[in-house]
Amino acid sequence: MTACCLGKSSGRWRRGCCASVTKSLSCSHTLKPLVPTLFLVVVVIYGLADKLRNFVASIFIPQYHYPYAVALCFAQVLISLLVLNLLHVLNLVPLKPYSRSLGERLLVPAICNSIHAVMAMWAKASCSYAGLYPLTLPLLPIVTVGFSVCMKLASPPSIHISVLISILSGTSFVITVSHGLAGIEPLEYMYAPLALILHSLSLTWLAKVSEAELHHPPDAQASIFDIYYTQLVNQSWVLGLLWLLHPDSPWQVLSRGNWHSLLFHGYLLAILLLGMVLNFLVGISALCVSPLAAAVLHSAKQMGQPLLHLL
Repeated sequence: MTACCLGKSSGRWRRGCCASVTKSLSCSHTLKPLVPTLFLVVVVIYGLADKLRNFVASIFIPQYHYPYAVALCFAQVLISLLVLNLLHVLNLVPLKPYSRSLGERLLVPAICNSIHAVMAMWAKASCSYAGLYPLTLPLLPIVTVGFSVCMKLASPPSIHISVLISILSGTSFVITVSHGLAGIEPLEYMYAPLALILHSLSLTWLAKVSEAELHHPPDAQASIFDIYYTQLVNQSWVLGLLWLLHPDSPWQVLSRGNWHSLLFHGYLLAILLLGMVLNFLVGISALCVSPLAAAVLHSAKQMGQPLLHLL
């Protein structure tokens, strides 16, 4: 294992810390059984962070009357860019300058992810997150498998895994529907399926771009952090443009904030930071493991809860 890891150490550094861990695991047969355990730990952490974020948002948005989805998503992307640049300055994360060619290839997932983020935030802000949105989330892995096959990924999900995930997702969907739904807004019938398609497409496209980078010379390859950083830059432009075109203008959003309250700052910062961590885990999962793994991570709670009720 030592010889294998040392022989590729320089290449791993360029691909980033997560790629280093992935290659190290592939070099050691003794560590491969730990991969499911590590993924389970990430799923648990993601679930707890998502629960905490939903709890804070359920207090912050109605109490301060701050349902500005585009502005919150834009601020979250800016916080993510700030943190990544800070880690780069501290020599903790190697980042290359923004590449126009890479940015063009990541424009589609950036647009899809931005629109999905706004729709998901709108659902939280309009108290619709208990309606059609969680109902469609168990279907995210199935749609992602479909996009993985259509886009001809180099490592598409195996037939056995695809069938298993499809059965689990379908069962969770049927159980949830059988319990009935209440309080669904008309817009959800359009937004929820569209958000599902856009999210799965962005995850699959990210993995496709990452695979394409492997065919470049080692010195010209973009690391997973470069890819994620470039997508964030693209998202900042997309969300910034959406905010300028939105009826809730930046001046209106900023003027309605309770900026003199420390609780307002605390709630807002908690929502942005937790959202940053959640999006990072999903994005890195798509780049390091597979789009299906990222989809399962994002929808694990909605897939697991109906099944646990049967036990």
